[in-house]
Amino acid sequence: MPQSNVAATTAFWLAGRQATGEDTFDVTSPWDGRLVGKVSVPSDAQVEEAVAAAHAVREDFAATPAHVRAAALDHVSRRLVERTEEIAQLISAENGKPIKWARGEVGRAVSVFRFAAEEARRFNGGEAQRLDTDAGGQGRLALTRRFPKGVVLGIAPFNFPLNLCAHKIAPAIAAGAPIILKPAPATPLSGLIIGDLLAETDLPAGSWSILPVANDKMPALVQDERLPVISFTGSEKVGYAIMDSVPRKHCTLELGGNGAAVVLGDFASDADLDWAATRIATFSNYQGGQSCISVQRVIADASVYDRLLPRIVAAVEAQVTGDPGDDKTDVGPLVSEDAAKRVESWVKEAVESGATLLTGGDRDGASYAPTVLTDVPADVTLSCEEVFGPVLTVQKTDGEAEAFAAANSSKYGLQTGVFTHDLQAAFRAHRALEVGGVVIGDVPSYRADQMPYGGAKQSGVGREGVKFAMDDYTYERVLVLTGLAL
Repeated sequence: MPQSNVAATTAFWLAGRQATGEDTFDVTSPWDGRLVGKVSVPSDAQVEEAVAAAHAVREDFAATPAHVRAAALDHVSRRLVERTEEIAQLISAENGKPIKWARGEVGRAVSVFRFAAEEARRFNGGEAQRLDTDAGGQGRLALTRRFPKGVVLGIAPFNFPLNLCAHKIAPAIAAGAPIILKPAPATPLSGLIIGDLLAETDLPAGSWSILPVANDKMPALVQDERLPVISFTGSEKVGYAIMDSVPRKHCTLELGGNGAAVVLGDFASDADLDWAATRIATFSNYQGGQSCISVQRVIADASVYDRLLPRIVAAVEAQVTGDPGDDKTDVGPLVSEDAAKRVESWVKEAVESGATLLTGGDRDGASYAPTVLTDVPADVTLSCEEVFGPVLTVQKTDGEAEAFAAANSSKYGLQTGVFTHDLQAAFRAHRALEVGGVVIGDVPSYRADQMPYGGAKQSGVGREGVKFAMDDYTYERVLVLTGLAL
């Protein structure tokens, strides 16, 4: 962003228009602490205005022609392309994400809005079902369509501050559901910029708001009966607290993980192991490890373990750390110094409990060095929880069944990567692994934004991915037609 705009106060978006409140908060860079921008905070009255507007427009918005919603989504997709570098710089500044990964995030958001535009055009075409399969249904036809459940409350995290906002907003608009989005307090600017682009469209006033509400104000929004759908991405603790507090609402929760990369014995050539090591090193450290599907655990068959481990260590040590604004940087800071201190404490606990530190283990402010450990006890925090940092554990297993059991030993179940050439093993993995997604021949960190994405066990409920989120935001309503000559 131009230096002259760095300290400007950014307005929020209230029912499709820019607005400011009486208070502001600072957004600072986790890399160097500089002020990235000031964000205006909505008052309680302004939040109420946004909710009331969304509730009031819900029926009209649901009836908005598909081409209107699709055109708006297409427009946002195109404008993101045009403003890619500006937005990538903003993501990098407020999040600390290396600029090359920030550019990739903008590209993914471009796709999310494009996918949503395509789904808006074909969604809800209606499915006809003959009911004259029994005598009582003679002359009857059922037509099933989907209708929005109501206003969506979207709560987005800091780690993908643009794309995960896109994953809340785009499916809601595509399905004709008004949305109120709360971006993460640490990284609100990327989400607010979506409002700049939506404001250029012809969407009805009130159909969307982007409100940087403080976390302590969220319980009232969560409880508001006018917001029957909640889509939350974030921590297990907060997500399940939300769902437990509103058991009669529809909650989609995309929560944590401690993703495993399983390397089976048939993935044994030098080229195989080089590929696996490179992918593991890259995706245990990308985004500073702050991704729900980053590689946290490597589970390697004993037959390849001794050849794979030094390759992983070398590939991790080759990761370039430093200034996120440098095109060469692979690993930048974590979102805050507190986050880095937490990671540091978990690694220290593991080492004091008997783990072997092979590389890394150092903290400098909000930055934590890419780290690899072996012999990590199963009961330490690092084994049991989501580290959300650039830390990787490696363990040896004997055979496929033991490897899959090790992968399943976690309370989380988001995605698992399985390095194998064996098609039968791939299908066995798909059956055996208790996760929302199994990636064959690669790390668990692969996500295509149009595919169903979500977890099992403590990794959440429901699915994201544009069409699948639209299903979550809507419900089936049957129309029975009588007296027809079928």
